[in-house]
Amino acid sequence: MDRGLLKWLEGVKNLEIEDVDFVIDRLEFTLPTQIIRPPPLPKAVLPTGKPREILTSEFSLPVDTYRGEVTEVLLGATKSEGGTRSRTITVGGSRTPAFYAFEDEKPNQPVIVGDVFDMKIHLPKPVREHFGEVIEDPAEWARVYVEKFDVDMIDIELISTDPLINDTPISESAKVVEEVLQAVDVPIVIGGSGSPEKDGDLLSKMAEVAEGERVLLSSATPDLYKPIAEAAKKYDHNILSWTSLDINQQKELNRNLLEYVPKERIIIDPTSAALGYGIEYAFTIMERMRLSALWADEELQMPMAAATSNSWAAREAWRKDHELGPRKLRGPLWETTSALTFLLAGVDMFIMLHPAAIKTVKDVAGWLMQQNAEKAQQQNWIDLEAV
Repeated sequence: MDRGLLKWLEGVKNLEIEDVDFVIDRLEFTLPTQIIRPPPLPKAVLPTGKPREILTSEFSLPVDTYRGEVTEVLLGATKSEGGTRSRTITVGGSRTPAFYAFEDEKPNQPVIVGDVFDMKIHLPKPVREHFGEVIEDPAEWARVYVEKFDVDMIDIELISTDPLINDTPISESAKVVEEVLQAVDVPIVIGGSGSPEKDGDLLSKMAEVAEGERVLLSSATPDLYKPIAEAAKKYDHNILSWTSLDINQQKELNRNLLEYVPKERIIIDPTSAALGYGIEYAFTIMERMRLSALWADEELQMPMAAATSNSWAAREAWRKDHELGPRKLRGPLWETTSALTFLLAGVDMFIMLHPAAIKTVKDVAGWLMQQNAEKAQQQNWIDLEAV
């Protein structure tokens, strides 16, 4: 703008312009602003003296009701039932999420199963030092678990039968199972090698060998379930239904098994990821299965098992690494933490390896069951007196 025009306009308060066209590259307006401040808040009046009473508040427990429940599965058979076990074990029966004692009692304590193999395998030193040479004798290994470490059951894994390992004849495996049955008087789980070519014939024969003992055949899979289910039906055994962390696949497998045996003869193994290797995903799947069972999904109303001995497959459990801490403590804690995590998801049966982990999980589960028996109630913390 021309400086002369600006000088001429100085002091002009009002200016009216008519019939004028402006060609402007840039136009700036400067407007006066006024900050509006809120009125000051009144000063707080603080109470004087000590309070004479504590605030009272109503508190009600968040109790839900469920249309379904987990069925009970009976394992083992005593002499009066046609077997040779000293006692039977019942798993399952939950009517609420895990240890919701304020809603209903948990009828059966979680079961601990000692993991035994039919051949000498490489075990981490923290595990090996508790068993010594008995790991070369499955029957003695089982006896040590029962008599020294107080497990509830034994799982004999016939891994040597795998054609890619030793391809042990089925007849020899039958002798191993008979020796374990004679060495201990607790219910047992009989596991195959995971070979789809051999496990059908293997577990069918083991069902015949253990007739009358009401064992748990481990395991039926989506790709191999018919011969195992037929053997379980023929010889009155139970079935471990194994899938790989897939609810729909688990439902389909259970649905197929129900064509052979009732749900009171099936235990679910959804797969237990070791601590740090997808454990949060495994927990979520297990918890969803348990809640689905309580919401009346009959295809998932079976007890759950978890092979937390697999925690030792995680290298952090056994690897020599000073930054990770001593292996003697780290490994058992790895298995313990995995098991306790699944305990809170609703798992009923734990296949375990390390004696310290076994003791810890038994102690924690026992304490939770005691709280359950006493019907521990959640309390309103406002009303609690200081101790």
